[in-house]
Amino acid sequence: MATATRQLGDLVSVGPAMLRDFAILGIRSVARLAKQDPRKMYERLSRKTGQRQDPCVLDTFAAAVAQAQNPRLPAEQCVWWYWSRKRTLAK
Repeated sequence: MATATRQLGDLVSVGPAMLRDFAILGIRSVARLAKQDPRKMYERLSRKTGQRQDPCVLDTFAAAVAQAQNPRLPAEQCVWWYWSRKRTLAK
């Protein structure tokens, strides 16, 4: 599926709550999401909402951005828990 035709809700691990988070951040397209940095998105969302977000939000942002950047991303990298494992192993 080409980036131009994919919708944010088509991405794996992106549900209604994540769509609301994207809206808060002003991200309304896969093309715009592809240009984002997941960690900066996480920090901006925390500032905008006035509360620290669960680290799984960061992992879901990472999964979504990776999919936005690569429509052929391997299935195991499309799920947020892949990025959670990667984040916790990097510590």
